[in-house]
Amino acid sequence: MRLSNATLSSLPSDVVRPGYDRNHLRTGVVHLGIGAFHRAHQAVLFDDAIRKGDMRWGIVGASLRSAAVRESLVPQNCLYSVVERDGSNERVRIIGALRDVIVATDHAAALVNVLAAADTHLVTLTVTEKGYHLDPASGKLITSSADVIADLQSLEQPRTAAGLIVAALQKRRAAGIRPFTAMSCDNLPHNGKRLMNAVLAIANHHDKSLHDWIATHGAFPETMVDRIVPATDDNAIAALTKRIGVEDRAMIRTEPFLQWVIQDKFAGERPALEDFGAQLTDSVAPWEEAKLRMLNGAHSGIAYLGALDSVQYVHEFVAQLAGRRFVEQLWDESASTLSPPAGLDIAAYRTALMQRFSNAALQHRTRQIAMDGSQKIPQRLLSAIAARLQRNQSIEMQALAVAAWMQWQSARDDAGNIHVVDDPLASVTAAKLQGALDPKSRVAALLSIDAIFPATLAADQRFRDVLTRWLDSLMVRGSRATLESVAV
Repeated sequence: MRLSNATLSSLPSDVVRPGYDRNHLRTGVVHLGIGAFHRAHQAVLFDDAIRKGDMRWGIVGASLRSAAVRESLVPQNCLYSVVERDGSNERVRIIGALRDVIVATDHAAALVNVLAAADTHLVTLTVTEKGYHLDPASGKLITSSADVIADLQSLEQPRTAAGLIVAALQKRRAAGIRPFTAMSCDNLPHNGKRLMNAVLAIANHHDKSLHDWIATHGAFPETMVDRIVPATDDNAIAALTKRIGVEDRAMIRTEPFLQWVIQDKFAGERPALEDFGAQLTDSVAPWEEAKLRMLNGAHSGIAYLGALDSVQYVHEFVAQLAGRRFVEQLWDESASTLSPPAGLDIAAYRTALMQRFSNAALQHRTRQIAMDGSQKIPQRLLSAIAARLQRNQSIEMQALAVAAWMQWQSARDDAGNIHVVDDPLASVTAAKLQGALDPKSRVAALLSIDAIFPATLAADQRFRDVLTRWLDSLMVRGSRATLESVAV
């Protein structure tokens, strides 16, 4: 049997159930990019608000690419389990906030209508860095993208997240309904501004007065989100089935920790998210910068150095002395570039991060983190490197992480096993590396990709030299020996 409304009552007594009548839910939130992270993070807080009696915050999720998420959720009445694990401790909670899932590629017009409805007050996004169709270096709309070109030609069947938002706001304006709040929840610096720029660029192309209306009355708050959410596999599903007595094909595994920092800037109604652990603030940037450079920067270094050495999981990497020492030294470099907000103790933050990385129950795969590196390393590593170079400070560990990303582009690990480089710029990096055989030429080739590396940083000889030295070590000695040279 599958998890569903009909099987809720059969669950073990220690499984936390919704506890409210889902028939009374209204759709106040539309989420674009209904993947595991949203279901483990923002949806949990919306569910908290509903449990307290505010039935306005039901969610309609949208898959922008495939029907797989809908196929796993709809047969379960859109119920799913969040399994929090830390060591031997486990807590299972059923989330009831999700009302429906729409596949945008099949039903774009229907999705626009839900977005345009008067009850929709929040539109949240986790579409990954590439889903914004923005150049990582300049932040401008990539007008050569086929999906962007289609949305610039017509908004009848929008293909991008920004295009869907513009089409819906166009309908709301015509109906005399004020804009919703559009909230990016992706790991991007200034994510609200980036989303706003993408939306305004498309709106301006179609109707200058629509652009002005959105700019005046809309809201695109900055956010910072944090929760480690490993990919779900068949073993995890089988273990949960044994635990709760029904199968949940949409289950989520995660850690107990959850953080959501939101700029207090809304266009209309919102749930009392601060009552459920979210932090509302005037400025998200210091929180965001700390998370990107400390947690995410370390994750990227772990992903490439670990995967090159066939280390499957984050906790296995930091269990090694060399791996742990690399992370600590990387944090030494990154921490010096931060301006921590009040309430963020960097020393305590580092301790907590290492504890989270060491959580073996999560089984967070290095190869999962390694995806889409070209979109991630600018904000996770390159911004901190640029800051330290301006101060004439060492960039050894940050550059080692970037060199490991470069070595990953060869599509072979240290044992000679071939892997797929899962990245929107994979064909570009592969073409650049054709004929570039030695470390110096490979560094030069990859640094020439201006969509990743800002020109001033790419031209910095100090950066080029240390990258070349680390890439030479990775090519000749491999990741493990290179890391062991760090842990002396």
